[in-house]
Amino acid sequence: MQTGFTLAQLADPDIRESNAVLRACVHCGFCTATCPTYVLLGDELDSPRGRIYLIKSMLEQDGPPPADAVTHVDRCLSCLSCMTTCPSGVHYMHLVDHARHHIETRFQRTVTERGLRWLLARLLTNPIWFRLALLAANLARPLAPVLPARLAAMLKLAPPTLPAPSPLERPRTHPAIGPRRKRVALLAACAETVLAPEIAEATVRLLTRHGCEVTIAADAGCCGALAHHMGQTERAKRQARAAIDAWSALGEIDAVVVTASGCGTPIKDYGFLLREDPAYADKARRISSLARDISEILAELKIQARAPEPLRIAYHAACSLQHGQKLVDAPKALLRGVGFEVADVPEGHLCCGSAGTYNVMQPEIADRLRARKLGHIAGLGAEAVALGNVGCLMQLRSGTKTPVLHLVELLDWASGGPRPAALDPH
Repeated sequence: MQTGFTLAQLADPDIRESNAVLRACVHCGFCTATCPTYVLLGDELDSPRGRIYLIKSMLEQDGPPPADAVTHVDRCLSCLSCMTTCPSGVHYMHLVDHARHHIETRFQRTVTERGLRWLLARLLTNPIWFRLALLAANLARPLAPVLPARLAAMLKLAPPTLPAPSPLERPRTHPAIGPRRKRVALLAACAETVLAPEIAEATVRLLTRHGCEVTIAADAGCCGALAHHMGQTERAKRQARAAIDAWSALGEIDAVVVTASGCGTPIKDYGFLLREDPAYADKARRISSLARDISEILAELKIQARAPEPLRIAYHAACSLQHGQKLVDAPKALLRGVGFEVADVPEGHLCCGSAGTYNVMQPEIADRLRARKLGHIAGLGAEAVALGNVGCLMQLRSGTKTPVLHLVELLDWASGGPRPAALDPH
């Protein structure tokens, strides 16, 4: 693709990177077939190729972007399915992240829109405030039919009951059982600690049982994913620096383990995010190189386990895991390796509609994607759905009675841990 940036514009490192991404695109259109919004809406401007044209124009003009361009960029899930499909290696993730930052700093959104984005970026990343907000949401649930669509979507996604706070929210070190094989830091993901603390609890039991010393670092806080996803790049960088400082203070570690793949993808990209920061560039690259999804660590450990029951499991591949981190086979191999029957979900490359805050900001499209995904799952006759991201977990749970749980809960159970509560919802 030809671009028309001036020399002055190309002096900006972000423009320079986006220029290289844009010029890699050959307009082939392969991305349209795997883009969830194009599949649903059939609008070229709601495909990666269409958005690339809009972003090119927006960045070249370097002024306030037109409202219709903002609409189409906002509809992007950042599922990154297009990056898996693209034969030219177009790094769409970096391009759309830049576009979102451009929009955030140059486009005047409505007061309501700005307020909602401000609220989500702070509530979802603070476990104390998030828990209080969910309790308030349950009180407000009867008002859902008369509320605006986005507020109604927030109430719909809020679970009817909340688990008790887990001790894992407090920083501490869990010693390995037996000889120590690895020393790892575990990200206590913000929303996950509130919505599904059983994931981190199962992870700690599983890792320590297989010889890992596990540390929850003080002051690691939010990884910055949600803020970055909404174009709040400077806030995301501050949060990334805090996490890097917390994990760097631990000294020599073998990995930073992440159970929420929506957090893992941006952590693995810290080296790029902070590439121009002289104080953090090297440290960011080091942390990125240490970041591991829980499935990667468990594959390295070669866990010894056996499924207590021969359940048929539908495996839902989170976009951030299969497209963002290119981890496709490892999670399924782990489940099959301990004796579960694993079924692939048809159209597994398409997003479930969660995508960070997407199911709140774009509830109509998110609901259609969830219904499509759950329709495919229902046809598999599975007794449970396993996945690797808490956002997908809450999205799918809100639309089905089939148990939906993190794969680490099943693996913990298979190696001596408790039966996952999700399998016995009553």
